[in-house]
Amino acid sequence: MWNPHAGPLRIGIIGTGGIAHAHADALSTQENVELAVAVDLDPGRCREFAAKWGMQRTAPDLRTAAANGELDLVVICTPPASHMGLALEALAMDLHVVIEKPPALSLEQMSTLIKAEAASRGSVSCVFQHRFGSGAQRVLALHGAGRLGRPLVGTCNTLWFRNQAYFDVPWRGLWDVEGGGPTMGHGIHQFDLLVHLFGPWQEVTAFASKLARKTDTEDVSAGVVRFQSGAIATIMNSVISPRETSQLRLDFEHATLELEHLYGYDNDHWTLTPAPGSEELAELWAAAETNIPSGHSAQYSVILDQLKGGEVPPVSLAGAYPTMELAAAIYASSITEKTIRKGEINKGHAFFTRMDGHREPWKQQPAELSGEVPEKESANV
Repeated sequence: MWNPHAGPLRIGIIGTGGIAHAHADALSTQENVELAVAVDLDPGRCREFAAKWGMQRTAPDLRTAAANGELDLVVICTPPASHMGLALEALAMDLHVVIEKPPALSLEQMSTLIKAEAASRGSVSCVFQHRFGSGAQRVLALHGAGRLGRPLVGTCNTLWFRNQAYFDVPWRGLWDVEGGGPTMGHGIHQFDLLVHLFGPWQEVTAFASKLARKTDTEDVSAGVVRFQSGAIATIMNSVISPRETSQLRLDFEHATLELEHLYGYDNDHWTLTPAPGSEELAELWAAAETNIPSGHSAQYSVILDQLKGGEVPPVSLAGAYPTMELAAAIYASSITEKTIRKGEINKGHAFFTRMDGHREPWKQQPAELSGEVPEKESANV
């Protein structure tokens, strides 16, 4: 366990691509931390990253980076397929770990990580930074105090745009590398926040398709979710929507809370509309004294506070599991054309080991997307 009195938390960042800069930037604003080592297979990119963020060491792999016992925490910013292996390696060294989303490619991998964490002195935090903005915290506080009443209806939209060149990057759009399309890689942040604020989900009926991009995965999915509270919400995940937006609407008994942003929010992105007779909620909402944007900095401030206190930092693997389970259920429902209940996808279930149930339903490229005439019809042209 890291002892803050013994010096700063020594951090290694594994993978030095685009998202790693967001982590380094967020960590550079925290107290009592040291960006100690950059880790990447590309030595040139690794040296450039280290120089930018004032890191004294570079390494080609985690074992080399941690060889002298000079690390306390590693941040995994590599493509998703490597997340589990790197986290297992770090936990075997009793290091704390922060993993970018998605934390793993399947529920089986999540279960493997949970067992490894239990056997380690290290901990794992999954990056779901939207939970930590002050707007979300205020919704939780009002709901916890009983001011909002029961959750009733919700909408959760991640309507983004990624062109074909985005998917032409070799590791994108592959089940074995990314674990899925926009359901796993894009919309997961928004519906994680939905579950965080609305409570445990119970069942989902979903549809998914590949409508516009050449990729092995879906490019759009939609689900209707029933929560244990009885509330019902819709979830839309798209990377083919020209006007990009991220939207969350939560209808409680006494107020509607709405959030619209793109990749991050602050208080100004939220609105509260009180139900008739609950006008005092608008005054409570307007009286906010703090404005903490969602983002890596907000989550890291809590992670570090928890580590200093010897507590399990957020979001734990167990805390992230319901979100990953919902992603798996959206895929399972859309592919099997059945409603999927929470807890149904367990060991022995096809969708436990891979999000597409090993069926690769969208791998074959439709003629209408490729512009090519199917071979079996070419003789008639």
